[in-house]
Amino acid sequence: MRVLKPVFYSAVAVATLASCKTVSKIPVPAGSNIVVNIPAKKAELTDYEQKNWQHLDLATDTIPGMSVNKAYDFLKGKKSVQVVVGVVDSGTDLKHEDLMDVAWVNTKEVAGDGIDNDKNGYVDDINGWNFLGDSYKEHLEYERILMKPEVADAETLAEVKAYQAEKIAEAKMTVSRYKNLETGAVESDKALTKYFGKSSYTKDEVAAINTSDEMLGKAKAFATQMFGYFETLTEAKEYFEKGIKNAQKTIDGDNLKTDYRTVVGDNAYDINDKPGYGNGNTGHSVKDEAHGSHVSGIVAAKRNNGKGMNGVADNVKIMAVRSVSDGDEYDKDVALGIRYAVDNGAKVINGSFGKGFSPNKEWVYDAIKYAASKDVLFVIAAGNSGKNIDVEKTFPNDTPDLENEIADNVLTIGAMSAKYTKELPAPFSNYGKKNVDVFAPGVQVYSTTPDNEYKKLDGTSFASPATAGVAALVRSYYPELTASQVKHILMNSGTKIDLEVVKPGTGARYGTAPVKVPFSELSVSGRVVNAYNAVRMADRMVNGRK
Repeated sequence: MRVLKPVFYSAVAVATLASCKTVSKIPVPAGSNIVVNIPAKKAELTDYEQKNWQHLDLATDTIPGMSVNKAYDFLKGKKSVQVVVGVVDSGTDLKHEDLMDVAWVNTKEVAGDGIDNDKNGYVDDINGWNFLGDSYKEHLEYERILMKPEVADAETLAEVKAYQAEKIAEAKMTVSRYKNLETGAVESDKALTKYFGKSSYTKDEVAAINTSDEMLGKAKAFATQMFGYFETLTEAKEYFEKGIKNAQKTIDGDNLKTDYRTVVGDNAYDINDKPGYGNGNTGHSVKDEAHGSHVSGIVAAKRNNGKGMNGVADNVKIMAVRSVSDGDEYDKDVALGIRYAVDNGAKVINGSFGKGFSPNKEWVYDAIKYAASKDVLFVIAAGNSGKNIDVEKTFPNDTPDLENEIADNVLTIGAMSAKYTKELPAPFSNYGKKNVDVFAPGVQVYSTTPDNEYKKLDGTSFASPATAGVAALVRSYYPELTASQVKHILMNSGTKIDLEVVKPGTGARYGTAPVKVPFSELSVSGRVVNAYNAVRMADRMVNGRK
């Protein structure tokens, strides 16, 4: 094993640090091009590693996590300030055993008195604000535009109609593929249940099967493949059943028959309609509304309390801003959600959502620029379509023309796995040499879900809060640094990856041959977030240490 020590500063950079008087004006040093050269971990991850891999270290654990535990070793004895992280997402269960101690509380508001005590425009906003009211179910944006074509310009409407045709074709392919996979899950489960004489069996038990029986061998191979994504074959079967049902709705046009927004009671396409709409209930409406809880746990689940899991950042509070429904979010809810978080003290905002069309994107761009003017960092998920977002737009973004940033306070995050191999990038992750800044853990990430439960989930949705957690950690221990500086610290201090990898959007999952590309071509930085490197770089910037 050969591990090369990361070097962040040239003599010129150190001289620059020593001569600066204002920390906020110190340029962020360029990241080192030295990489960690280490063999891929071949053994199966232990239970501890599976639940904590995003916090582990490539050099010491042979797992490409964010070196969070190592960062805390470096930070021992150092003081921190409390940082508020706004989670603009679905409902968040702040009564969860691992989240209740990190819930932001608006001390200027009196709970349940029906009065806007702090006069911020929101009545009884104790832990944040719920812009969706009692609504949860919602359409995708392209479906809403088809239902109300007057909300979009002619060019967008034409794009939406073409997109609808593509979605129907994709849905038909999904139904066909998922039916085969569902059948495979059912038949494999039957064979394995018969072999073991029980309906509950483990991944290790399946791996240990040694057989010449062709059918059992196929069942083992199928189950092994599914265990890369699901805990059990029953879970896989249910996933495919749900996927078939949803795809059939797209084919049949069932999603164009109900206006769900009437539950909220405002005009979603008028940002001035009903200021303060919604309510203060930021929790989940149904148990399946787990996204916001999972995101929040990744950022800030109470550390070292002997329960569940550790979040990335220790001295933070989660402000829950419920703006994302079971479908595409409205631009109005997102824009006002960002502004709410900024106005109420958030220094980092996480946005784990995205969509292909944004009829009122200007509202969101204005909110991003407003956050920048208040020195707030906005961390967003790149998206899960396996697409190059230098070419295909996804919203929100900070480059309306796909080239030029509107502000320097946005970090766009791709998702990676625990495999330091050609399979490092998640196959579903969006990518882009210009529009994805850095990658972070987003495959089988273990975190909090409603009602004191925990689960592993996949998505750039979970790579984003991992990054937001590191950003909050840096802002907590080094509050002198600006949002822009923290953005570039995370990009420049990340672990440099010198691997040829399978490009997302290609391979068996997409029915194509895998395409190999250098990992460096998938993002601006060519790096994965590293908390240890980030706090070291921040410390040197603030304190001028070598």
